Amino acid sequence: MEMIRRPDWRARLAEWLVAEATRPFEYGKSDCALFSAGAVEAMTGIDLAADWRGHYTTLRGGLRVLRRAGYHDHIALTAAHLPEVAPGRAQVGDIAVVDGDDGPSLGVVNGAWVAVRTMSGLGHVPRDRVVRAFRCG
Repeated sequence: MEMIRRPDWRARLAEWLVAEATRPFEYGKSDCALFSAGAVEAMTGIDLAADWRGHYTTLRGGLRVLRRAGYHDHIALTAAHLPEVAPGRAQVGDIAVVDGDDGPSLGVVNGAWVAVRTMSGLGHVPRDRVVRAFRCG
């Protein structure tokens, strides 16, 4: 599956981030994996998480459904669909892996920051916390 960003991807990503700004964290509906997949969908029209959205309610449950599908975790799912780039080469809209309190977390590169899903909505972490990155389109 070839990922190509839509011509108006920047506007779509910005609109999507605004819409997500106050959406609270909830496994299976609004977690880091679905947050990053939502960004990819906004920019490309392809939802990498369509098969899993709404099918789990805990971290353990999310990992279980991904493992049944052949992915070790949400990072492996991302790596299977997007080409990896050096963290320093990640551009706006690319998917970033940052170390979170519960393990690796996915976010979206947004300039000098990475937009991430927090318990209360949208958060930002500095780009120097990026440990892996994936090109979106």
